Amino acid sequence: MQKNCTFALPKHKNEKLKMKVAIVGASGAVGQEFLRVLEERNFPIDELLLFGSSRSAGTTYTFRGKEITVRELKHNDDFKGVDIAFTSAGGDTSREYAETITRHGAVMIDNSSAFRMDNDVPLVVPEVNGDDALVRPRGIIANPNCTTIQMVVALKAIENLSHITRVHVATYQAASGAGATAMAELQHQFEQLINGEKPTVEKFYYQLAYNLIPQVDVFTDNLYTKEEMKMYHETRKIMHSDIKVSAMCVRVPVLRAHSEAVWVETERHISVEEARQAFAAAEGVVLQDNPEEKSYPMPLDKANEDPVYVGRIREDITNPNGLTFWLVSDQIKKGAALNAVQIAEYLIKKGDIK
Repeated sequence: MQKNCTFALPKHKNEKLKMKVAIVGASGAVGQEFLRVLEERNFPIDELLLFGSSRSAGTTYTFRGKEITVRELKHNDDFKGVDIAFTSAGGDTSREYAETITRHGAVMIDNSSAFRMDNDVPLVVPEVNGDDALVRPRGIIANPNCTTIQMVVALKAIENLSHITRVHVATYQAASGAGATAMAELQHQFEQLINGEKPTVEKFYYQLAYNLIPQVDVFTDNLYTKEEMKMYHETRKIMHSDIKVSAMCVRVPVLRAHSEAVWVETERHISVEEARQAFAAAEGVVLQDNPEEKSYPMPLDKANEDPVYVGRIREDITNPNGLTFWLVSDQIKKGAALNAVQIAEYLIKKGDIK
């Protein structure tokens, strides 16, 4: 059922292309996923450098059978000769070290929110706006927010049929969105509650086990959270569109893989069958929509998978030009590490690296 999402990588000087690659934030959940994704996709690496905080420096990880030691991230020449640097160490770190990382010519693909809305930094989902990555005045490409990534991959299929004017979306976001320690806290909370103990609450605003928290990130002046406003602004930038997005983001007691219920309004009526055909043909999308057999995407089944899965497609009975559907995608993979690696693959495919 899963489509092949690997780009065909070009040969370089009649030999397999090899690059010097760095991962900043190697010890975090996304950093660890970078290691897995790069190995899974046989990404062309000649040398891999791992960077982290002073706390994680000295830790070793195995990549393709070789032990690699994490270096402490410093303002020095460690990035000299690096072709691509995948960064996932938080916005403050990205802002502080961007010049250090890029000054010798490395392409910085950043997983934080630091640069996403900067006019001179492309915000890229390869299935939607890959060519934007080719114009990067500062040597930085921003990886969008996880909820935005999976939504726009699906929206692109509908946008190709008729312009989308409006989106309403409710997200059901797994603990993985708050990192590895948040996932561990959720598991620990379940264990504590089963044992009759008071649950530990540190990573979330409230107990997440057996609960839903209708707040992801902090509230803004308009009473939407920053997470919800990211979906509004990032979708418009990625799709080069005047599309309007109203989001409600909810944290749910799921370990990994985010789910979204999406309502779209288009300029013309789109039938359910037309939408199904578009999703079935869309790059990066897998259609799973068979109500008679109770077949639809669920986060339990889609953790560790690459694509965006779409199901429960139906017409919006309140809107003659409306469709509604359900989608699920792994937050750490397509929502973070995989999308960043696909950006790098796109650059290679276009001959934009070396």
